[in-house]
Amino acid sequence: MKKQPVKLKNSLLLLLTATIWGVAFVAQSVGMDYVGGFTFNMTRCIIGAIVLLPIIWFFNKGKEPKVQSPEEKKASQKTLLTGGICCGILLCLASNFQQFGIKYTTVGKAGFITACYIVIVPILGLFLKRKCSPFIWGAVAMAVIGLYLLCINEGFYVEKGDTLVMICAVLFSFHILVIDYFSPKADGVKLSCIQFLTAGILSGIPAFIFENPQFSSICDAWMPILYAGIMSCGVAYTLQIIGQKDMNPTVASLILSLESCISVLSGWLILHQSLNPREILGCVIMFAAIILAQLPQKNNPQ
Repeated sequence: MKKQPVKLKNSLLLLLTATIWGVAFVAQSVGMDYVGGFTFNMTRCIIGAIVLLPIIWFFNKGKEPKVQSPEEKKASQKTLLTGGICCGILLCLASNFQQFGIKYTTVGKAGFITACYIVIVPILGLFLKRKCSPFIWGAVAMAVIGLYLLCINEGFYVEKGDTLVMICAVLFSFHILVIDYFSPKADGVKLSCIQFLTAGILSGIPAFIFENPQFSSICDAWMPILYAGIMSCGVAYTLQIIGQKDMNPTVASLILSLESCISVLSGWLILHQSLNPREILGCVIMFAAIILAQLPQKNNPQ
């Protein structure tokens, strides 16, 4: 009898997560008015790692340590560190392509193109010998049509920002597959903390080479940076962990994919950006593709 209220609570937590991530596109766009893209990601990722430290302490408080031999403990730590670094490298690449892409396109288009990872992931899964159902291929075809309407203008070329965000979506797909591999073998929050720290350090290298970060500029961008670091990285990730517990992963991912719709609404409400009818139709078709890709199918091998 208690399962239904728990599922409702979890669904609301995931909806809040999607909302935070959707609005983060606005923060990323506004942040570029003050600092370079590498500087923005360096700062937000390091803040995200710092925010997760008390969360790790809270989750581990009162928990009995797992009994392990020295060899098992060493192997476990190696897996955690390897997974965190691998995830961090991909997160660094994906977030920076996204960050610079947002500079040349609207947050709404960026949100929908990024959401393509939900369709790209099962395609990449083919290389891991995971079969796709006809529904998935239908979703892929719909996504291609949606992307055409959303990104290809009358001159039949893709805008620079759209291309960068498309590359970001592919990189996030690899990121999801790497997380899928390491998350069952390591603590999720610790894994995330290491990945944020790795992404922050790696983003800092080109930031100091090409952008010469100034503390005054970072202070000027304090609001979008803190939102992206604390809310998008720290808070949203924790809410996702709590919300996905005992939830059907298909339902969870479908709720989280609503960030693409929220990015359009937030861009319209906060930045006064708008989409033309052709782009709106592209968004509708892409969202339908996202839903189709996430619907459970019978006899669909996992």
